[in-house]
Amino acid sequence: MFLAIAGLTFTTVACSDDDNTNGVVDNTPAKVSLTFTGDNIAEIKSMKVDFKEINTGIVTTKDITASPSELDLKKGSYTATANGTVKLTTGEEIEAAGTVAFDLTQNAQNVTIKLSIKNFSEDFIIEEVFFTGVRTLENKIYTSGRYFKLTNNTNKVLNTGGLIVFKSEFLPSTNNTNTPEIRNTHFAVNGALMIPATLGKDVQPGDFVVIADMAMNHKTTNIPAYDLSNADYEFPNLDNPSLGQVDNPAVPNATVIYSSANYNMYFLHNRGLESYAIARFPANETTETWLANYKYDYEYPNQAGNITKKSAYKVPNSWILDGVNSAVDATWLRNPLDASIDSGFTGCGTIDSDPERYGKTIRRKVIGTMENGKPMYKDTNNSTEDFKKMSASSFANGIVH
Repeated sequence: MFLAIAGLTFTTVACSDDDNTNGVVDNTPAKVSLTFTGDNIAEIKSMKVDFKEINTGIVTTKDITASPSELDLKKGSYTATANGTVKLTTGEEIEAAGTVAFDLTQNAQNVTIKLSIKNFSEDFIIEEVFFTGVRTLENKIYTSGRYFKLTNNTNKVLNTGGLIVFKSEFLPSTNNTNTPEIRNTHFAVNGALMIPATLGKDVQPGDFVVIADMAMNHKTTNIPAYDLSNADYEFPNLDNPSLGQVDNPAVPNATVIYSSANYNMYFLHNRGLESYAIARFPANETTETWLANYKYDYEYPNQAGNITKKSAYKVPNSWILDGVNSAVDATWLRNPLDASIDSGFTGCGTIDSDPERYGKTIRRKVIGTMENGKPMYKDTNNSTEDFKKMSASSFANGIVH
């Protein structure tokens, strides 16, 4: 597609050791001819590509201004993630991203990254997710009091009715060869939490809503958790009495419309090894039609050499308003969300089961203020840049608008 070959700069950064090894380890330099493809893309304006070598955890960053471009990399097993600006055939300049996994085994090798145009919507964004739980003063794990904070980052009034919060079927710490591979068109999910249209409320520019597992004050003299009694919605699980969860009658309930877990439970991974997305069904689509038409049957070869078959559900990427990948550096292998929705990842902790993660959240960065004085949040569809890892909760003093 492209003819020019441009110069490039690079830096190398050492990351935490990775428990996953692919067996391709070689310090011999190799010549890589890197090419970008993508629908209606005419030219690469600028592109930053991070190459993570899976065996060592070393990340090499290349700044590229043309395709193809030639670069040197040590042989190994890589996941490459690209973020940058492209020029379309229409002349418009727009943000794009892409990712690819490959084994670099030859002295000279061609690598192609397919780029997708980043999808942005004039709707709610995910501002904060609290999934880690806290440790009590007796050093016990307290798993309740988790929440999503969704913010109106636009200059218009938005209604929450019909919003759906999806959880990923796949973990960023696994890299199975799933067939069919659907990430470029769909998001595979194992849970869906919906705010019914009848419970929708208007949200002013810059304001937010909180969806908590239980809308109560979780903070006690023994538990350093947060007061969520003023949450806008809650999703307690009352089907499993062993959980001991309670329903606050003063707070409307979001509905779990799908869960792969027993008792229809909707739980957040306490290490944050999953991805989240918010979406709306398009006109004429309902919960019933989604469940009838969007089942995702897939398979992959397991370590024993057999084929594992599973089922989940899928959400078209075109329905998604915003998404965030959550992972830890030491075990990250790939993103469950397509790069057009989130080309990076954030998280709590740098190692698996990091003891420092408790009580911390992932929060979106503030880049300015709106006309009404409310915060304006960064949104580039790259959560590595958009979010602050291991953040303090915004509700340390309760929910204050």
